[in-house]
Amino acid sequence: MPNLEGTSKKNLLLNFIVDRSGSMAGEKIGQVNASIREILQQIKDEDVCGADAELYVAVLTFSSGAKWVYNKPISIDNFIWSDLDANGITDMGEAFKELNNKYSKEEFFSDATHQHAVPVSILLTDGYPTDDYKKSLNILYKTNKWFIKSTKTAIAIGSDAKKEPLVEFTGNPESVFEVHNKHQLAKIIKTVTYNTVKIGSVPPERDSKTSKQDSINKKVKADMGIKDSNKNSSNISKNNGNNSSSTTDVDVDDLDW
Repeated sequence: MPNLEGTSKKNLLLNFIVDRSGSMAGEKIGQVNASIREILQQIKDEDVCGADAELYVAVLTFSSGAKWVYNKPISIDNFIWSDLDANGITDMGEAFKELNNKYSKEEFFSDATHQHAVPVSILLTDGYPTDDYKKSLNILYKTNKWFIKSTKTAIAIGSDAKKEPLVEFTGNPESVFEVHNKHQLAKIIKTVTYNTVKIGSVPPERDSKTSKQDSINKKVKADMGIKDSNKNSSNISKNNGNNSSSTTDVDVDDLDW
C-alpha cells in the first residue's frame, strides 16, 4: 500500500478470503468470480468511500494450501479481479496463518499511516476445514491487533458448509450468512461487500453504542429481507441439522446446494 501521508483520508482494506477447494468447482466459484467483479466495479463507479477513505483490495485463497492473488493490497482504482478456479482440499488454517503474516507492520501495515488502516474481512466457503484451523485462529485472536479490530463477515455456501469455524472466525453468529443457490450467493456477496465498504469507510459516530459490525449485520439483513426470529437467532428457515440455528440462513424457495 503506497504512503498516503499528508492526506486526511483513512485507508480501508477490503480482504476477500475465498475457498477454492474442489467442492467449489463449477457454478459456485463461477458465481463468486462474477459477483465480486461486478460489486467492485459498482463500488468504484459510485465512489462509495467518497472523501472519507481510500479503499484497497486484497484476495487470499485457500485449497491445498493458501495463496494471495497479489502480494500487496491494490487500490480499488487499479484493482483487476482475476478469476479463480477450484481444486484441492480445504486448508482454512493455512489461510489464517497467511492472514496473520500479512496483517502485520512488516507487511500490509508497514508504514506509520497504514498501521492505522482499518481491515475488513469477508470469508466465503462451502465446506469444512481439512487442517487444524483452530490453532491458527487462536493466534490471530490472541496476538493480531489488526485482525481483532477488523470487521469480519462469513458466507456459508450450501448446507454442507460447517458453521462452527465461521462463527469462530467472525466471533458472532449474526455475522455468518448461509445461502443455498446461485441467486442468493450473488446477492449476499454484493450486499455484504457493498455495506461493509460503505459502513466501514465512515468515521464512527461519537458516543455511538452500535459497533460497525452490528451496523453491517443489520443493514445486510434489511437489504436481504431477513428478519430476526428472536433475540438470539436470526435463522428464519428450517434447521437443516448443521448447527445453523444461531446463524443467518437466507430463506430460499429452492435449495440447489
